[in-house]
Amino acid sequence: MTQFISRLKKIHFIAFSFGLLAFSFTTAKAQQVISLQKAVDLTLANNLTIKQSQITEALANEDYEQSKYNQLPSVSANPQGGYYFGKTQIAGQLAYASSTLNINGSLQANFILFQGRQLHNQILQNKILLDADKTATAKVKNDLLLNVVTDYLAILTDQDLVIAANQQIDLAKITLDRAQKNYDQGNATRADLAQAQSQLSTAELNLTTAQNQVNLAVLILKQYMEMDPTTDIAIEKPDISKLTDIKTDYNANEVIKTAFSINPDIKLAEIQQESYKQAIKVAQGGYYPTLLLYGGTGSSYSNQVPLTFYNQFFNANFNQFFGLNLQIPIFNKFTTRTSVRKAKLNYEYAEVTTRLAKNTLSKTIIQAELDLHAAEKSYQSALQTYESNKEALNVTKQRYDAGFVNTLDYNTAVTNYNKSQNDMIEARYTMIFRSKVIDYYLGNQITL
Repeated sequence: MTQFISRLKKIHFIAFSFGLLAFSFTTAKAQQVISLQKAVDLTLANNLTIKQSQITEALANEDYEQSKYNQLPSVSANPQGGYYFGKTQIAGQLAYASSTLNINGSLQANFILFQGRQLHNQILQNKILLDADKTATAKVKNDLLLNVVTDYLAILTDQDLVIAANQQIDLAKITLDRAQKNYDQGNATRADLAQAQSQLSTAELNLTTAQNQVNLAVLILKQYMEMDPTTDIAIEKPDISKLTDIKTDYNANEVIKTAFSINPDIKLAEIQQESYKQAIKVAQGGYYPTLLLYGGTGSSYSNQVPLTFYNQFFNANFNQFFGLNLQIPIFNKFTTRTSVRKAKLNYEYAEVTTRLAKNTLSKTIIQAELDLHAAEKSYQSALQTYESNKEALNVTKQRYDAGFVNTLDYNTAVTNYNKSQNDMIEARYTMIFRSKVIDYYLGNQITL
């Protein structure tokens, strides 16, 4: 009895262990469900392009901090010792030595009192450059956000096309089966049967194409999220009913006005322009003299002088000094003038770049609004065409089943229905995307 209980415990333990292994395996292989928000969050957390921009931002921060440290005094120590061989006169005596040990050292500090405000202006410029790199990081995130939304909508579109393709295959199989029976009974020609087979082949090809498009779009999304390409994920599909109430009425001028104040492209151009303006002041500082305050202390020791090391090095030869150093630029081969001129040209170039960025953004927003209105009209037209062809197919099928319509007319109705269904799906998501683009320029959170 005891052996039976012991064996039973072993069986339970083994079964429990296998259960844990099976659960672990299932969990490890579980399909990840990716919503739009999760895709955005993973992209912002993992994307390498963002990390590159953040490193560039960190480098700019180091430059900014260093420019502030440059206002501090510079301090240096210069200890030196040497052992000399050969005939050497002993300092202060009419005697010579064959070898001498000399030790000396000094400590010196320099502090810039005035340098044409170059240090101050360099701090301001580096702060602006840091802001520019922060804005560049925001721009990278913003661009990736739009790319993720675009790809996510492409996945939803292609997935609906896959569903439609499967429905079309089912319909084509029914049609082929009916055509085969009619052909076997002598009620249809070989051409009718071939037409039905062709429709099935076309539907299967459409399914393959749509599935490949889904796989490609999912792969692109994984790349944005820096996810292992072999990871099994499922794209969360939002409630389709919520996607029908899409805002399409926007005022282009109001969108442009808002975009000018928040769009990273514009902010980046304006900040870079400001940095070049500050660079002019930095360059102009080269025209002014530099005034330095310096000071230091030092001492020396020689083994040929008959004093103790401590008294000699730290007392007898101990000295201090301080003073002012005025450096007046007189002629430096026009280097400063050239630097100022280049700084002014860079500022003018940045000013033009800012204007171009605003013009480009204005044109893009106006075009986006026109595209949205066109997409709305296309969707309404595609929806009406789909509903009409759906009704026409139902009527044609009933008449075909009753023998009042030939195979050619029925196949034409099927083809028209399939095409209008695909057109309607693509038009719906195009309209959604165009609306989200406007939200993007308004700085609104993009959700589905």
